[in-house]
Amino acid sequence: MTYTTEQLLAFLDQELRATWRGERVVLSSHERLDNPVIAKALGADKLSKVFAIQDFRSQIHSYQRQHGVSGLVWNTCHFQGHSLRVPELHPQLIAIPDDKLALTAAKPAIIQFWRNAIPNLHLWLAGRPPQPTDLDQVDPLIATCEWAEIAAAQTELYLTLCWGDPKDCHCDWAKPESGCDRIIAAPGEPSGIKV
Repeated sequence: MTYTTEQLLAFLDQELRATWRGERVVLSSHERLDNPVIAKALGADKLSKVFAIQDFRSQIHSYQRQHGVSGLVWNTCHFQGHSLRVPELHPQLIAIPDDKLALTAAKPAIIQFWRNAIPNLHLWLAGRPPQPTDLDQVDPLIATCEWAEIAAAQTELYLTLCWGDPKDCHCDWAKPESGCDRIIAAPGEPSGIKV
């Protein structure tokens, strides 16, 4: 019997709790950090906890690869009376090849949901500061992205257009191989929520 995504997440949660209660110890943690100043500042107890979680998470990722267990969780995005169930990579798991296929397959429904929700909203390209934009500028980004993610606040809708590795696409250091463009749809200026 292969464990499910939900079971792997439950194992990770149990292990995290046990580690922070001090029930897991990595005796070699001081040898694994190459910076003695940081090692001393954090202390052996905190280092042990960090490496115990990293080691267990690595085992879970190996299990995912070996048994083809998805790293996706499904959430429902609600915005102005409309709802859409969407896949999302859980931050503690990795994406297996089938996960990227599921993400790309969900793109058309996410884009349609977004298009239906944005009339009368202003579009902004996320950044510091956010830059006003329009559909003429966003459409080429939609066309070239591999998959899309969507999230909502009370009055704002956040569209994330992604490419590359689902685990790294939100990290600036991964560009240009992986990355994402974020579009904010808001009734006025964006609220400043970091997306």
